Amino acid sequence: MSKYDLVLYDLDGTLQDSVPLIMESLRTCYDIVLGGTDRTDEDLMSYIGKPLTDTFRMHDEETQERLIRAYLDYNCARMKENVIPIFPGVYDFLAKIRALGVKQGIVTSKLEDSAMITIDLLELGQYFDDMVFREATERAKPYGDPLIEAARRLGINDMSRVLYVGDALPDLLSARDAGCDFALVGWTKMPREDLMSHNPDYLVEVPERLPCIIKGTEL
Repeated sequence: MSKYDLVLYDLDGTLQDSVPLIMESLRTCYDIVLGGTDRTDEDLMSYIGKPLTDTFRMHDEETQERLIRAYLDYNCARMKENVIPIFPGVYDFLAKIRALGVKQGIVTSKLEDSAMITIDLLELGQYFDDMVFREATERAKPYGDPLIEAARRLGINDMSRVLYVGDALPDLLSARDAGCDFALVGWTKMPREDLMSHNPDYLVEVPERLPCIIKGTEL
């Protein structure tokens, strides 16, 4: 008997090691559109996990659109070069949880076209029953709507039977808003003290622990 009926995963920084490319892409789009920016790495990283519209919301609408297009053009081109690796242990825990008969899905703030580049390259799609992208709901993370939509699609009505696995504060807040549990991955590149201050339900220090959480056992 599994503790959860559905496990949902964030994509960037959780399953794939894409944060370095995201930061590179943000810096590059500012160079292209505005000749640079004085925004700090800490500021830019705080938007990882949120839609690009939020990342560039402080600019006027025209500049925001130009930054989004420049970001997507550069980021997608680099992703097609297969520069984003999977985190160690991810394939293993995805296979083990699938073997338990527990449904799995991706919930990401990325647009479907860009997200599918690495999902296909890394052959991740085989492990998931559904994937929810930015286009699926009007409100994105940190609201719980995308998680609730994923559960609805897969026939899960009780959100307490859903676990969301992520690496950033928008993931945790989305889980709280949706009423499901949250597991923080120990390989997060986000400020760990800040994340831990929000009391995630689990800290997955090593990938091998995640199937144990699902089964309700200890590693």
